[in-house]
Amino acid sequence: MAGPPSPTIGYDDFAKVDIRVGIVVEAAPFPEARKPAIKLVIDFGPELGRRKSSAQITRHYAPESLVGRRVLCVVNFPPRQIGPMRSEVLTLGVPDASGEVVLIAPDQDVPLGGRLF
Repeated sequence: MAGPPSPTIGYDDFAKVDIRVGIVVEAAPFPEARKPAIKLVIDFGPELGRRKSSAQITRHYAPESLVGRRVLCVVNFPPRQIGPMRSEVLTLGVPDASGEVVLIAPDQDVPLGGRLF
């Protein structure tokens, strides 16, 4: 699942990826997606506001279990059209032993919009 490490990059390359913490405020099934997914609305606080995401996380999560959960997302990728929805952020996770997505999040309560460094 993990594969070999990616090529070495400099810190400046890493700094270009804007990863922020948000809280899921809405979650609903997304039957129109090609692969099983959940539609999320994530609040990143007053500076970034609310953004939508389509996340292929149905193996471990039900929509009702996601509301109120903090997540990490890439907020500076261009939006992608996923079926009828425009996904504005990439919600981050890592694969479990069978390759299914497990969300990553801070282990303490942190302010919304905080940037990963």
